[in-house]
Amino acid sequence: MRDLPNALAAEGWDVTVVTPSYGSLHRLPDAKILTSIDVEFRGESHSVGLWKIPNGTYGVQNLVFEHRLFAEHGTGQIYIRDDDHRPFATDADRFAFFCAAAAQYVFASERLPDVVHLHDWHSTFYVLLTHFAERYRHLKDIRTVFTVHNLSYQGIRPLAGDASSLQAWYPELHCDYESIVDPRYDDCVNPMAAAIRLADRVSTVSPTYADEICRPSDRARGFVGGEGLEDDLKDAREQGRLAGILNGCDYDEGRTARPGWQELRNLMRSQVETWAELQPGDETHTLALRRLEQLPNRRPNHVLTSVGRLVEQKATLLLYEIDEDASAVQRIAEHLGTNGVILLLGSGDPYLEQRLLQQVRETPNVLFLKGFSESLADPLYDSGDLFLMPSSFEPCGISQMRAMRAGQPCVVHGVGGLRDTVEHGVSGFVFD
Repeated sequence: MRDLPNALAAEGWDVTVVTPSYGSLHRLPDAKILTSIDVEFRGESHSVGLWKIPNGTYGVQNLVFEHRLFAEHGTGQIYIRDDDHRPFATDADRFAFFCAAAAQYVFASERLPDVVHLHDWHSTFYVLLTHFAERYRHLKDIRTVFTVHNLSYQGIRPLAGDASSLQAWYPELHCDYESIVDPRYDDCVNPMAAAIRLADRVSTVSPTYADEICRPSDRARGFVGGEGLEDDLKDAREQGRLAGILNGCDYDEGRTARPGWQELRNLMRSQVETWAELQPGDETHTLALRRLEQLPNRRPNHVLTSVGRLVEQKATLLLYEIDEDASAVQRIAEHLGTNGVILLLGSGDPYLEQRLLQQVRETPNVLFLKGFSESLADPLYDSGDLFLMPSSFEPCGISQMRAMRAGQPCVVHGVGGLRDTVEHGVSGFVFD
């Protein structure tokens, strides 16, 4: 969403990017309110502010929608973790509202777009509205492209009977049941399935992932495929609507200098101290600060890095217990011995965070930096000798491309976009 618009603009397209403001984006320097639009949602009319955010790229316009619903759980909060018995409820509320605002914005535009490009389940309610809401029927003629970034998150919600349901959001909507129903739960809407069935074109972010998701998942042997939507995806492929297009990485930014070892240590210490102030008493930060003090003054012979979200997809193989004595990351650290260190940056699932902390306690040459920091990620990409990215599945992945751009080879699991981007023995090492 950052780089594709610039690339399209360079090809002569006029591109408008629309996102929620999350209570923060409209406050960026030089942001300017353009107008407000009236949006029907939950049987009521809501006034939504339309703001323009300076971009600096000719041909690209960044717009954000501002409304209290986009920030009701805190400024800048994009995802909310709901109780297990109501998954996606809060997120689905805000993205269903966002799509209603997007449909109204396009409806009221003086110049209709040639193509509307929808990204993941969060944007898919737009295509439901253009197909089944009488008010937006003429928008159905605008071509739509739906891109699957990660099929494992589908945004499934009840059709009715809940405050976060299709009927509650759009009480006047009369959908074709077969077009929107989840293939496993006949009382639920599956927004991702609906977009796969209704969009003019469907794309994934790598060619290999496009093939993998046309096969059923087999969790017992570690294969993640269509996640219940493989039949819909096979239909799209047979109709010529499905394509795998590899994500890109902008190499025009130029190489940055590898930071010195002391500079990297100082950057890590400063970031962890900031996290520790925000989360006092967090053992992970306390341990990280102690490990930083214990690092040698001279750069170790081997610096291994990993940057990514701590979720099942990204962390399962790294934390996999090879035997009773050690996990994969502990075995790697053991082989490095005193001549190497592993630097892990990431956060996510609290259970996986705790598991990693338990393993790191026993492994002195592993440094766990629990959090996300763009200012720290770039120096880690620049500083490492070997990047670890053993995802169980990977639609594409950007981390391995950023590491390779910085000159750091990668160790990756041969799935999805990892197989499509890392050449074994040339730019890294691919295992099955």
